[in-house]
Amino acid sequence: MLERRALVRRGQWLTSATLVYNCLEAVVSAVAGLLAGSIALVGFGVDSAIEVGASLAGLWRLRADLDPVARARVERITVRMIGISFLALAVYVAVEALQALLQREAPRQSLPGIAIAVASLIVMPVLARAKRRIAARLSSAALTAEARQTQICAYLSAILLAGLLLNATLGWWWADPVAALLMVPLIGWEGIEGVRGRAVCCDDCQ
Repeated sequence: MLERRALVRRGQWLTSATLVYNCLEAVVSAVAGLLAGSIALVGFGVDSAIEVGASLAGLWRLRADLDPVARARVERITVRMIGISFLALAVYVAVEALQALLQREAPRQSLPGIAIAVASLIVMPVLARAKRRIAARLSSAALTAEARQTQICAYLSAILLAGLLLNATLGWWWADPVAALLMVPLIGWEGIEGVRGRAVCCDDCQ
């Protein structure tokens, strides 16, 4: 029990750190995206806002951990909440990106957007790996889903960075909405898994 309490406290610290960073990430990405007319950046900002909700759900799950009855109920609800948030984001990004391609909306260069993408590419994998280990030791699908969302944020950061750099260096305006569309399968797949009440844990969770 003492070891489980320590794991829960560490999980709460990691999830709180993710929550704070995602708040910063959401504001910077959304503002930079709106100023530059970047669908990928705005979508990344919305993703960060959704991740804030996922982190809050993760904290709820951790607070219920030491009560076996409440833990099981919160576990089921949290996994599905996170899954629904993924699906909502996938629809938003797909619609906005397709609209940008059809209207040939060329985004402007965004140095703040590039900076936040680089920072997220560094920070998110570290947080995701640490949270996956906690989730595995607590045998929690909900916490695994929340950690997965953090890992997907790292994947999205890489895709976003590629689109922003191609637009900034080569003037490929279409790279931004295409980068956004590349995010959709990753986001949608995780959403479907969550709604089904499942979460995928990587082999390196241990």
